[in-house]
Amino acid sequence: MFEGITENLTGALRSFVGRGKLTEANIREGMRHVRQALLEADVNYDVATEFVNKVTEQAVGQEVLQSLRPHEQIYGIVYRELVNLMGPVDHSLNLRRDGIATLMLCGLQGSGKTTTCGKLAKMLLEQGRKPMLVAADLQRPAAIEQLKTIGEQIGVPVYTEPPTSNPVTVCQNAMNAARKAGNVDVVILDTAGRLHVDQALMKELELIDRKVNPQQILFVCDAMTGQDAVNSARAFNEALELDGIIMTKLDGDARGGAALSVKQVTGVPIKFIGVGEHLDRLEPFHPDRMAGRILGQGDILSLAEKAHQAIDADQMQKAQEQMLQGKFTLETFRDTMKQMKRMGSMRDIMKLIPGMGSMLDSLEGMNPDEDMKQIEGIINAMTLDERHNPDKIDMSRRRRIAKGSGVDPADVNRLLKDFDRMSGMMQKMAGLGMRDKMKAMQQLTAGGLFNPGAELAREKVRSKPKKWDADKKKKMRKEAKLQRKKNKKKR
Repeated sequence: MFEGITENLTGALRSFVGRGKLTEANIREGMRHVRQALLEADVNYDVATEFVNKVTEQAVGQEVLQSLRPHEQIYGIVYRELVNLMGPVDHSLNLRRDGIATLMLCGLQGSGKTTTCGKLAKMLLEQGRKPMLVAADLQRPAAIEQLKTIGEQIGVPVYTEPPTSNPVTVCQNAMNAARKAGNVDVVILDTAGRLHVDQALMKELELIDRKVNPQQILFVCDAMTGQDAVNSARAFNEALELDGIIMTKLDGDARGGAALSVKQVTGVPIKFIGVGEHLDRLEPFHPDRMAGRILGQGDILSLAEKAHQAIDADQMQKAQEQMLQGKFTLETFRDTMKQMKRMGSMRDIMKLIPGMGSMLDSLEGMNPDEDMKQIEGIINAMTLDERHNPDKIDMSRRRRIAKGSGVDPADVNRLLKDFDRMSGMMQKMAGLGMRDKMKAMQQLTAGGLFNPGAELAREKVRSKPKKWDADKKKKMRKEAKLQRKKNKKKR
């Protein structure tokens, strides 16, 4: 997410580092690079110009010019202005508690509107609300069936009528059906989109707005379309007076121009962001956290929220206790790794940790998700006794485990060495006081020891992968399959 703007903007800001006291001339020179970075990220021209002017105005002042660490002051000013550019944001939908609240989602065709309706319904369901989806998009033949499928997946009723119906009538009839049902308190209207903004689309949406009077109108836009998303948001806002924006496909947007421009251009805040295709991948948009990500500072708060939602607290507590008692086994590590995978892509998770994003970008060829998958495969190829007692794994067992997991014996050896180092540190920690434990934990983190197999990943980066011929690969896969069958019988 936003790799391009992060790299360019942090590169521009690095020009201030090591200069000692800054002069007005080199501040303005540096700001030209910042402006160029924003324009290359497809930020609206007027927005980029105004942003740079505001930062420059604050930077060319006594406080920064005379500061002993002026580059830190510049970073602080840029961070604050990025937050101001994208915020403030009220994430609450302010839905009424009495009667039925109505949400109307609109947007261009292909923006991910129908999927977003499902994500929003799932989020409301988890908040204790009782939503109903309405298939009012009669322009796209597959939209009705898609919404019905989504409704079945999340357990939410979907109101539909034949494609020959009138969209306005469908919305009105849906409201009547919701009142009669008695178990619905939020109605979400999935309205039609077009490939571009046109008069017929706007008239239809304006009529639905007048007849149904939705409590909130949310515009769904595709972040990857850049300034087209901003321009369409402006057009929809002029016609409907939007209450908020949901930006989809943000995880695939390397530039970030739409997210940085849309609030300033339209005056409408981004309330939620879509960061994946799964129906649980809708997140509140936090300008302060996004500014931190853009400046390469990570996002610990979002990481903590992801962990809270995805991880089994009891299982993680048990793993932590085992670690501190020096009883952390390969089996426990594998189960902990599975918990972490529920949070999403390891690469995305690591980018939320301050400093890790830039490190990942510098290690070309490193793929944390593939590395974790390989480590899990190695552990799965072991017997239960071997996972609990890795000291028993001699050379012949390593060869067997390597065949069973389709890797080289050296990979198994590196994993065991890394794990042995971590286990030793855990045993030392078991008898320490709280302060000493904290110091030891810092050493573990600095050494990469919370990732048994980290050396395996680093080795991949340092050396070119071995080139295996097709016949040997086929033979290894066949041997691995046979070995897995044998392991199952033993267990």
